[in-house]
Amino acid sequence: MAEILTQREIDDLIAQMDAEAAGGGQGQGATGAAPVRRDREALGEKRVRVYDFRRPDKFSKDQLRTLSMIHDNFARLLTGYFSATFRTMVAVNIASVDDLTYEEFTRGVSNPSVMGVFSLAPLKGNAIINIDPGIAFPMIDRMFGGPGQGLDKSRPLTEIESTVMERLTGGFLQTLTEAWINIAKLTPRLEGLESNPMFAQIVAPSEIVIIVTLDCRIGENRGQMAICLPYILIEPILPKLSAHNWFSATQREATPEILSRLQGRLEEARVPLSVRLGDTHLTVRDLLGLENGDVIVLDQHLNERLLAFIGNKPKFWVEPGRLGSRLAVRLTGLVEQKEDDDE
Repeated sequence: MAEILTQREIDDLIAQMDAEAAGGGQGQGATGAAPVRRDREALGEKRVRVYDFRRPDKFSKDQLRTLSMIHDNFARLLTGYFSATFRTMVAVNIASVDDLTYEEFTRGVSNPSVMGVFSLAPLKGNAIINIDPGIAFPMIDRMFGGPGQGLDKSRPLTEIESTVMERLTGGFLQTLTEAWINIAKLTPRLEGLESNPMFAQIVAPSEIVIIVTLDCRIGENRGQMAICLPYILIEPILPKLSAHNWFSATQREATPEILSRLQGRLEEARVPLSVRLGDTHLTVRDLLGLENGDVIVLDQHLNERLLAFIGNKPKFWVEPGRLGSRLAVRLTGLVEQKEDDDE
């Protein structure tokens, strides 16, 4: 029976043949085998990166970073919009920006849910905003004048609730437009609301999409919102999604359109105004002994002007009076502000 060589013996024979071929003799065999052996070791140590052809990397790290900066600014704008709309404490923060397949996105959406399908002209195609029912129903409750309570069990929206959510989503999309203004001028349009993610197939399941996840707190309720932007939708503006273009655009002067929009938002902002009728000092014994009909004497004379405050800062001198059946004050002048007044 022929002798079977071991693997070590085979490797030694191959190394010897390579050395003889490279050195041409015994004198050069030792020196010639070293580079051959080093090359072989280098090839063996070469790392191989796994690449999934079913899910190609279509977004660079720079583009994902720019998308994160855009929607971080969007979260701040959305906080202001929700605070003015719901008249309660609101906090919106960006949680993550990921590229997934559309099938992976829909698998993570609850059923029923609140999904708004919208377009972004002049871009071709549709995108989705998904709102967690845990904060969608508190939003609706606040819009109806309630305290912002949610539901114990999720359900689809009624027709009236859908109308309210369409109005809220319209403001949401307008804020999204402002966040993207430095990259592209987009005109959003809500195409409809869906409660079942299976009925919102805007692209093929294997298509790559960008998912922007936002953590949202409205009063005591917490939940998440997610924006789904398909690759085929934002492909025409991908070259603009770079940090260089973003910072260059943000350093440009504000256009009259932006200034007009900011002025409109400032004019709609509500500020508290109060009038101080006077001051007095009471002991705890006097305070505990107060009864109906007691008179508290203030340090303010009847004919003296009163101070009107904006927040906690004195702004106007006023005179008290009536307007019809209501108490009122008439402005008589501005309070001079000191340069070192930091209040």
